[in-house]
Amino acid sequence: MKLDTPISFEASLKSLDTENWLDRKFYRPVGFRIAMLLRHTSITPNIVTIFSIFVGVGAGLLFYPQNALINLIGIVLLVFANVLDCVDGQLARITGIKSKVGRILDGLCGEIWFLTFYIVLTLRLIADTHLGLWIVLIAFLSAFSHFTQASVLDYYKTLHLHILKGGRDSEFETSKDVLDRARSFSWKTEPSYKLFTLMYYVYTLNQEKRTPKLQCYIAHIKTNYPNGIPENEIAKFRTESLKMMPLLDSFTFNARSMILFISLLFNIEWLYFFCEIVVLNPLLFFAIRRHEKMLVRLDQ
Repeated sequence: MKLDTPISFEASLKSLDTENWLDRKFYRPVGFRIAMLLRHTSITPNIVTIFSIFVGVGAGLLFYPQNALINLIGIVLLVFANVLDCVDGQLARITGIKSKVGRILDGLCGEIWFLTFYIVLTLRLIADTHLGLWIVLIAFLSAFSHFTQASVLDYYKTLHLHILKGGRDSEFETSKDVLDRARSFSWKTEPSYKLFTLMYYVYTLNQEKRTPKLQCYIAHIKTNYPNGIPENEIAKFRTESLKMMPLLDSFTFNARSMILFISLLFNIEWLYFFCEIVVLNPLLFFAIRRHEKMLVRLDQ
C-alpha cells in the first residue's frame, strides 16, 4: 500500500465483523490515529508490539500493591498497552509491513500480559489468605483456562476472516503449515524464528484438537473450492458466523479486563479466577458446541 494513498479507518481493520463494541468505538479509532502518525517513520509494527508488551507488563506490576491509586495508574497503562496492541496490526495493514513472526508476537503479547496478572493476583491472594499451594493450583487452572479460551476465540475469528477472503491470502494456517515452516528454520542461524514458530505450532495444534467439525469443514472447502470460495458460500457462512460473535466477545481482552479491574479495585482477587474457571469454561464448552453444529449445517 502506498504511503501517500488516502487510507480509511476501515482499511486499517481486519474486518468490522470481528471487532467488538469497545474496539470499534474506542481502541481501534485511537489506534488508527497513532498508526497514521507512525506510518512515515521508521517504527515498524513489531517494534510497537514489543513496546506494548513492556507497557502491559509494567501495568501488571502496578496491580500488586493493594492501593487503589497505584492500581488505577496500572489500569490506565493497561488501556494504553491495549491501544498499542491495536496500533501494531493497523500499522501493518496501512504500510503493508507484515510478517509471520509479527503475527506470533502479536498473539503472545496478551498472553505475556495475563501471565503477569496471574502472578500478581496469586501473590495478593497468598498475602491475604496464606493458602499458598491452593492459590497457586487455582491460578494455574485459571491460566490454563484462559489459554484455551483465548486460542479458540482467535481460531474462530481467524476462520471468519479466512472465509470472507474466499479462503485465500489470510492469516489462517493449519498446524501442518506451521510445522513445515518451523522445520525450514535452523536452530543455529534462526533460533528465535524457530522457537516462536514451534510455540505457534503447539498453539495451532491445540486449536485443531478442540474443533473436529471445523477441520472437516476446512477439508470440505479445500476439496470443493480449490480456486476460491464462491460468494454465495461466503455469504452463507458469514450470516451464521456473525450470530456467534456476541457469544465470542465474552472471551475477549475487553471482557476479561473489566473483570480484572473490578477484582483489583474492590480487593476481591478471587473473582477473576472464579469467572475464568466457573463462568467462562462452561461458556466455552457451549460456544464450541454451537460453532461445531453451525459447521455441520454448512457442510451439508
